Amino acid sequence: QVQLVESGGGLVQAGGSLRLSCAASGRPFGTYVMGWFRQAPGKEREFVATCNWSGGSTDYADSVKGRFTISRDNAKNTGYLEMNSLKPEDTANYYCAAREIGTLSVVPAGYRYWGQGTQVTVSS
Repeated sequence: QVQLVESGGGLVQAGGSLRLSCAASGRPFGTYVMGWFRQAPGKEREFVATCNWSGGSTDYADSVKGRFTISRDNAKNTGYLEMNSLKPEDTANYYCAAREIGTLSVVPAGYRYWGQGTQVTVSS
């Protein structure tokens, strides 16, 4: 199995940028599909982005396309979510997730392993 720890969240003004990291330990990170999800207070957890083991295949939620970029460095056992042009509606707790099945998934139930999350707050 794999353990995931997110970092890089914080408070940023609208239009700003943040880069989230997801540090993995346990089994080699390169064997997992990686996903990023977010959850705002009172709302369900929602899909943000996902990529396959190499990072060569990706998918994004429509709300973040063109602004967010998912990537990974398997040699460092770390995944990333680069977030640009941030909006107040991006405010949420962001979670990194991993799944052993090789296909991409956009639903939380498709992921077995989760980090504890990192808070992102975008002020207007």
